[in-house]
Amino acid sequence: MRKIILFSLFLILGLICSQTLPTMVGVEKFAAAKTTLDVMLYTCLAFIMINVGREFELDRSRWRSYTADYFIAMITAAAPWLLICIYYMSLLPADLFTSWDAWKENLLLSRFAAPTSAGILFTMLANAGLKNSWVYQKTRVLAIFDDLDTILLMIPLQIFMIGWKWQLGVVAVVVFVCLYLGWTKLDKYKMQQDWSSVLGYSIILVFLCQGLYVISKNLFGTDAAIHIEVLLPAFVLGMIMKTTHSTSQADERASTVISYLFMFLVGMSAPLFVGVDFSASAGDSLIGQVGEMSWGEIAVHVAIATLLSNLGKMVPMLFYRDRSLGERLALSIGMFTRGEVGAGIIFVSLGYGLGGPLLAISLLTLLANLILTGVFVIIVKQLVIKAEKKSAEVAA
Repeated sequence: MRKIILFSLFLILGLICSQTLPTMVGVEKFAAAKTTLDVMLYTCLAFIMINVGREFELDRSRWRSYTADYFIAMITAAAPWLLICIYYMSLLPADLFTSWDAWKENLLLSRFAAPTSAGILFTMLANAGLKNSWVYQKTRVLAIFDDLDTILLMIPLQIFMIGWKWQLGVVAVVVFVCLYLGWTKLDKYKMQQDWSSVLGYSIILVFLCQGLYVISKNLFGTDAAIHIEVLLPAFVLGMIMKTTHSTSQADERASTVISYLFMFLVGMSAPLFVGVDFSASAGDSLIGQVGEMSWGEIAVHVAIATLLSNLGKMVPMLFYRDRSLGERLALSIGMFTRGEVGAGIIFVSLGYGLGGPLLAISLLTLLANLILTGVFVIIVKQLVIKAEKKSAEVAA
């Protein structure tokens, strides 16, 4: 419980710093420092995902089960996305409801509600002592598939916005190559797996992904830059390592410190929203035509969007009927966590000139879920403990 509280405090501290430091040190100086902070964030994420991949056990004979899991993960990602999209469309002028341009802008922006934060979720659940539970094992599969589905779907969503670019094809090829390697080379390569080696692999992966982005951005411009999310390559790298279950105290301490740093940096990655006039940022985007809103109105819409986005994540409750209701509820609530992937979608939306109050609502909804992450994990832990206790009583 102490670690969960500390993770939440580091996250909130990062959020506070993200809103206060730009004013204290100046926006330009903070923007320069933020580039370094983002690299550190991706490195921590890669470190966490490599370790998750190392522990991932894949039984190829159960491929039908994984197909079902992907289907469930896809629906779990689609439900909150479409609920938020329809809600946002209802806030626009009635004549825009039949406008494809308004729909495609909303489809992109509202996608922030779809992905579960695999990095945050795995870190919190593992430190809550749930690594050996069915909920953790199943969440690990669903959250990876959930994020994978978002990465894949971002390709057609970006095509809707800017048309076909060959760079998007490169992203698709990298994703499918990663999936092929993960499936065919699982647990094959003997590699050093102490914390310093894993950190080194993480730095190399981030350097490759960020280097490709910077080079393609300079050559082809921001709209045509090749952006590979480090999450999937890091996870697959962990998968193809020959599993070693022994860890030293130094490895555990380093993993804990990096996890704390990751939570702080996730908070620090939040865009500045305190004192920002979102109505002025609407530009020519159709979703900006929602009109001006007071902060009180925005707060109401954030509460509704938070409710809808988490209601959509309850899909796993309808499946896995061989498990208890408590376990299925714990699984669904675990999927509530949002973070770095959702924030990335908001950044992409900003890059396409989308703005206005709907952007503010999306950002604040994401932040509300981040702040509530500790509460979600505590609820999940209590549900798992109750389910396991009940199961033990029945067995006795």
